[in-house]
Amino acid sequence: MSEPERAPRVRMTGTQRREQLIEIGRSLFAERGYEATSVEEIAGRANVSKPVVYEHFGGKEGLYAVIVDREMSTLLQMITSSLSQNRSRIRVERVALALLTYVEERTDGFRILVRDSPVAAPDGKYSSLLNDAVGQVGHILASDFTRRGFDAGFAPLYAQALVGMVSMTAQWWLDVREPPKEVVAAHVVNLCWNGLTNLEAAPKLGRE
Repeated sequence: MSEPERAPRVRMTGTQRREQLIEIGRSLFAERGYEATSVEEIAGRANVSKPVVYEHFGGKEGLYAVIVDREMSTLLQMITSSLSQNRSRIRVERVALALLTYVEERTDGFRILVRDSPVAAPDGKYSSLLNDAVGQVGHILASDFTRRGFDAGFAPLYAQALVGMVSMTAQWWLDVREPPKEVVAAHVVNLCWNGLTNLEAAPKLGRE
């Protein structure tokens, strides 16, 4: 009895192979973390030899850095787009929804970003992306504070609190996935916006 014929192996271009390795790496890093993922496993899932991975990325560190850079760029673009348009409340809504949408659509990427990055990729940290967002939100709040007669020097503090709230909520929602992202965003904005609307010019502790 003759053996069944095997389907001919499709030969990928260098660009196609690179994209395949990135997708496989993203999945493995999200599932197991950086330290627990090996070049052998990445190559095995791609059905290539280890030297192919080294040829494209120089090693596991290089592949990880490319993945983190892509995810950072994608998320920052979504946040920046949300902040650069519409009125103040709409911008807050869009930022919350943009982050939750990113979590929903690129779950593996978000899992990678919120993990600690290896020493080889010191810039690939979720915290550095959040710092960019804090800076943009702080700029927006400073203008708003000045217009309302508040001390604009406290705008970075409020920006840190707002971005932190949205970020922590997104990390919580990563696992629970309920209620729907639109409901979560609405409640986050409810807390953020009503807090900003009713700010005291000189808050103090211990008030009755």
